[in-house]
Amino acid sequence: MHWPNGKRIAVVVTVMLETWSEGKPPPYSVQASPLKPGTVDLAGIAWGTYGGKVGVWRIIDLLSSHGAKGTFCVNGRSAELYPDAVRRIVAAGHEVAGHGWVQDGLMNALDPAEERATIARCLDVLEQTCGLRPVGWCSPVMAFSAETRALLAEAGLLWHGDARDVDLPRQVSTPHGPIAQIPSSDFTDNRVLRSSPMDLWDVYSNTFDYLYRRESPAFLALSLHCHFGGRPMVSAVFDKILTYIAGHEDVWFATYAEIARWVLAQKLAPETFARRKLT
Repeated sequence: MHWPNGKRIAVVVTVMLETWSEGKPPPYSVQASPLKPGTVDLAGIAWGTYGGKVGVWRIIDLLSSHGAKGTFCVNGRSAELYPDAVRRIVAAGHEVAGHGWVQDGLMNALDPAEERATIARCLDVLEQTCGLRPVGWCSPVMAFSAETRALLAEAGLLWHGDARDVDLPRQVSTPHGPIAQIPSSDFTDNRVLRSSPMDLWDVYSNTFDYLYRRESPAFLALSLHCHFGGRPMVSAVFDKILTYIAGHEDVWFATYAEIARWVLAQKLAPETFARRKLT
């Protein structure tokens, strides 16, 4: 296991641009008081639309200011609602990946035919919007089915970011050929709702230090949601995190697609901690 040019650690930034079904808010928000049952949560719905209206633009600008490329996982419906933002993601040099049709449309609730159709619908709309067909996928809320991985490979995708049972990217087999499995973040910006965004600094800076010092070659995934992480109070902390990481040598800021191409070219098999560190 090694990264290009002997880099000590690969760092990826995942950004989620999400939309819920008509009339539905995100299942979480900064609101602490519950509404009366049956009431339409207009404030929650409005809060969720911030990502496409404002947040995605701020995050694009933030990443560009650091010269860092991100992978934006985009619901198909988000591309319909915010086509200019999706086109700008690609124009700024970032990757667009599939992320289901809507955020509350879970893959594990679909039969294989429905799941295949949802994948195709999302990829088609993203390609029509930005001119490039995605090569990767993260399922909404990571709720993948037993068939998802094979269906993504069947659709010609290079990577998926659903499973978190490994620390390092790896190549896995499917009935339709190999696909790269790339871990996503265990601590995203929605973990600091109603608390301090500085928790992101504590988690990511300490995790980076540990991996950089002790487990090279290492992998670290950072993650933001446009409707929360795109707000100034979180973007300010993420700016601090990116500045800190970029101040170290031998760091590879990569997109998931770049990681996947490296993994598949090297045919990287699953790497266990025991084999890496204890043998």
